[in-house]
Amino acid sequence: MRAGLASAGLTVIPSAGLSRAASSNDVIQVGVIGAGGRARGLMQVLAKIPKLKITAVADIYEPHLAAGKKIADASAFTTKEYERLLERKDVDAVLIGSPDHWHVKMTVDACEAGKDVYVEKPLTHSRDDGKTVIAAQNRHQRVVQVGTQQRSMPQFHEARRMIQEGVLGKIRKVHLTWNRNFLPFQKSVASIRPDEVDWKRFLGAAPDQPFDAYRFRNWRWFWDFGGGILTDLMVHWLDGVNWLLDLGRPAAATTIGDHFATKGVWETPDTIQTLLQYPDKGLQIYFEGTFVNARNRAMTEIMGENATLYLDRGRYELHPEPNRRLEPREMILGAGPRGADFFNVPDGERLHLTDWLAAIRSRNKPSAPAEAGVLAAEAAHLANRAYREGRVIRAAA
Repeated sequence: MRAGLASAGLTVIPSAGLSRAASSNDVIQVGVIGAGGRARGLMQVLAKIPKLKITAVADIYEPHLAAGKKIADASAFTTKEYERLLERKDVDAVLIGSPDHWHVKMTVDACEAGKDVYVEKPLTHSRDDGKTVIAAQNRHQRVVQVGTQQRSMPQFHEARRMIQEGVLGKIRKVHLTWNRNFLPFQKSVASIRPDEVDWKRFLGAAPDQPFDAYRFRNWRWFWDFGGGILTDLMVHWLDGVNWLLDLGRPAAATTIGDHFATKGVWETPDTIQTLLQYPDKGLQIYFEGTFVNARNRAMTEIMGENATLYLDRGRYELHPEPNRRLEPREMILGAGPRGADFFNVPDGERLHLTDWLAAIRSRNKPSAPAEAGVLAAEAAHLANRAYREGRVIRAAA
């Protein structure tokens, strides 16, 4: 659970000048906004990186705030109001691990306060948010890194080289998956005391509603706070493919979805398939995701006329088409079953965070700036709209 929000309406006081940590000799001081499980995992990585100190933590849930404090520097400042964190001069940059519906607001506020930003995906919660966050990044000359870490993994860099060299030939189809098995599915309500949560701040701009411990823990599967499988999981692979193939926005999306295991519990589907069309590239991208079967787990297959390139978070495999003068090849980095969700090698989080920190020092663009995050999320929003309206959605519609 990633939570860490503050009330709208408080004034953010910009810090003076550019980030203090522009010099390679300076310690970069990081504040964390939203110290839930995902953010604490990233904090554990940050805590091992030289010339970096976690100096502040903000969260609206007391147990997460206390847990984040244990990972941060011993003298770290803690608060339930992220605006107070942004006011501090001992914070050069922020890591944002809040629920999706707060990502743009917090990123914009951080940019206005003169802080560089690492923000979890998806960057936006709606198609309307993109211009706002890109404008804030550019206007305030901030380094914004979106947490789609595949761009920093070596097998993806090798894949991009092969694609640019034409090894695959003309690419007409890309297959993306993220499949898990949560059966037998049970709705369980965590032991969360309402007095430990600032529920109003959690809601933010979302519609007012009574406290719900299940929604607080599982916000990804409710439209007010997240976007389901497409924004939570598809955007990871789609961002990687956007980079590998230099894609723009899809022209159209069509989606089907079902509640096979979560009817009456989740609002977003537990099983979904979407087709994205790119007529300017002569390309289709097909994504499948489910929580009722783990076959193919998490991977992408880039299907060219000469070969198919398989990628997951621990390897790539090149599979030539018959009668092509190509030899199979592979790069295996992480141990584990083919198509597993995650691998210990390569350490994508460390690589991506290190890329962000290097960009902070150099003032260059990181590997996944706001523009990339907006592009990947826009396709997911388009596909979600196709599901909810039950029709093909054109990008201009």
